[in-house]
Amino acid sequence: MKNFNIKAVLFLNYFVFAILLNSVGTVILQVQQNFGISKSSASVLEGFKDLPIAICSFILASFLPKIGIKKSMLIALFLVSAMCFIMPFTNDFWVFKLLFAIVGVSFALIKISVFTSIGLVTETDKEHSSFMGFLEGFFMIGVLAGNVLFSLYIDDHNPKSTHWLNVYWVLGALSSLSFLFLFFSKLNEKEAKNEKTDWLGDLKNSAGLFSYKKVLCFLLCAFLFVLVEQSFQTWTPTFYKEILKVPTSMSIQAGAVLAGAFALGRFLSGFFSRKISWIYVVSFCVIGFAVSLLLVLPLTHNIHIDASTNWLNAPLVVYLFPLMGGLLAPIYPSINSVILASIPKYLHSAMSGLIVVFSAIGGTIGSIITGFVFQEFSGQQAFYLSLIPLSLLITSAIFMNKLKINPKK
Repeated sequence: MKNFNIKAVLFLNYFVFAILLNSVGTVILQVQQNFGISKSSASVLEGFKDLPIAICSFILASFLPKIGIKKSMLIALFLVSAMCFIMPFTNDFWVFKLLFAIVGVSFALIKISVFTSIGLVTETDKEHSSFMGFLEGFFMIGVLAGNVLFSLYIDDHNPKSTHWLNVYWVLGALSSLSFLFLFFSKLNEKEAKNEKTDWLGDLKNSAGLFSYKKVLCFLLCAFLFVLVEQSFQTWTPTFYKEILKVPTSMSIQAGAVLAGAFALGRFLSGFFSRKISWIYVVSFCVIGFAVSLLLVLPLTHNIHIDASTNWLNAPLVVYLFPLMGGLLAPIYPSINSVILASIPKYLHSAMSGLIVVFSAIGGTIGSIITGFVFQEFSGQQAFYLSLIPLSLLITSAIFMNKLKINPKK
């Protein structure tokens, strides 16, 4: 297979950061129990993760190809490896803020580099879309693996136990391994660079993306999607613990089931994108998820779960809630691939930066709103609110589908 080595490295890098990024839901639950942090205070961890992603992406996106795609990924992996090896020794909430800030900066470097690299290792629009779907699916496999991994270190009998911090030894080793694989891999970065422009010219090209209505519609879609997705991913463990009253380890495993549903949905999108127009896939998924939400959330009221409950004897709703993620899953890779395939390769880094920025802002706002409504009202009402951005998302996607881009080279 052409470019097999670098493709494998992209998958591994995405896998590592999937675990680190999406551990925020588990960490939010654990710091509440370990340090007595309130829900609203714990929710800021999402901001410490997403705002550095947004800021770093905004600053570096235009210049990353000139800095070096491979070099940027190596820096990111080095930073998170070092931080992971520090975490087992901490017992203060501020260190978790620092962890997610470093993870955020590093992920900005990784995601822009990975999205830019896709255009370098694929040859057609359909291959681009398919690879994007599989890559995002593998990202969710990482989320699933991370939830399972964290749950293995949780002490259900002692909520104050910090034994779970030892999981960072494993994550540090995994990040270091990814660093070594990337170091010895080759990536031809020539097409990602525009040799005719200097740094100022690259910045002007990036700013020029805002002049296209299709790009603006896309950025709104990305913002709205991640607002919904991140609120579910981040608060599912707390929802299971406090609303469904299941054990802590099972609450975290529910996040793994949600990730598994996402992974399946994104792998399927990798196949469907070869045959079905993206707008039909996105429309079906948005409508299907909204209907599922209206059917499943009422079942979470007044259910009775005792200490002996496990995955073999739990009520039906315990399984249904995370499975809804399978309907959300294909949306993100579908819209990302469409916009990247619409522009020249030398603009992919800049466009990837905008994707990361608006995704990060959406994730932060979604998590904070959900945490506030969860605390002041109920978990069910917090998730019902997602019907509003979902309605706006499908409207924006329809407009995006009708618009074209004819960039000046």
